[in-house]
Amino acid sequence: MAKVHNFQFFPYHLVETSPWPIVTSFSLLNLTIGAVMYMQGYYLGDLVLDLGFILTLGCMAFWFRDVGNEATLGGHHTKQVTKGLEIGFLLFVVSEVFAFLSIFWAFFHASLAPSIEIGGVWPPQGITPLNPFAVPLLNTILLVSSGAFVTYGHHAIINGNRKNALRGLELTVFFAVLFTFLQYLEYATAPFSIADSVYGSAFYCSTGLHGIHVLVGTLFILVQLIRLINYHMTNTHHQGCESAILYWHFVDIVWLFLFISVYYWGGL
Repeated sequence: MAKVHNFQFFPYHLVETSPWPIVTSFSLLNLTIGAVMYMQGYYLGDLVLDLGFILTLGCMAFWFRDVGNEATLGGHHTKQVTKGLEIGFLLFVVSEVFAFLSIFWAFFHASLAPSIEIGGVWPPQGITPLNPFAVPLLNTILLVSSGAFVTYGHHAIINGNRKNALRGLELTVFFAVLFTFLQYLEYATAPFSIADSVYGSAFYCSTGLHGIHVLVGTLFILVQLIRLINYHMTNTHHQGCESAILYWHFVDIVWLFLFISVYYWGGL
C-alpha cells in the first residue's frame, strides 16, 4: 500500500487546540483580583497577587515555547503566516499607544488647568517633585542605550553575525534590568505616594504602566535571546525577535514622552 502524505495546499497555519488562552485568561483574572486585594489591604492579598504573577509568567513561558516550536520544529510559519503575525503585532502596539494616550490625557487635563482643590497650581501645593536630572535622566540614558543595542543586535542577526547579535541582546537585557532596579529605588525614596492628590495618581499610573511594559519587554527580549542561543533564528526568519524589538522601541519612545512631560515639565 502506498504511503499517504498529509499535504497542505494553502500557506496558512491551522493551530492545534491549546490550553494556554483560557489558562492565561484565568491567570490574569487572578493577578487582577490579587492586585485589588493587595492595594485594599485584604487578608492574603499579597499571596494571591504573587500567585497571579507566577501563573501568568508560567503561561507566557509555555505559550512562547509552543509558538517557538511551531516556528522552528514544525515549520508552520510560512511567509503568509509571518505577515499575519507582523500585522497582528502592529495592531497590538497601536492599542498600546491608545492606552498610554489615555494616561497622558488625564495628566495634561489635570496639569494644564489645575483645580482649586489642589491650590490652582501644578505641581499641587505640598508636593515636592523629583529632580528630573537625577535618576530619571540616568534611566533615560539607560533606556535609549538599550534601544541602540537592541538595534545593533538586530542588524547583526540580519548580517549573520551571531556573536554581535548575542552581545546586543545581552546588553539590552542588562540595561533593562538596571532601569527597573533604579525605578524601584525611585519609588522607594519618592517624597509622595499614589494617594497624594492627582499628581501622585498621574505620576504612579503613568510611570507604573510604563514599568509593567518594561518588565514585559525585558521578558520578551530575554526569550528571543534564549531562542538565539538555541539557533532558532536565521537572518531571514526572526519575526519574533523583530516583534520584541518593535515593542522595545515603543517602550523607549513612551519613556521619552514621560521624561519630558511628567518629570521635566510636570515638575517645574
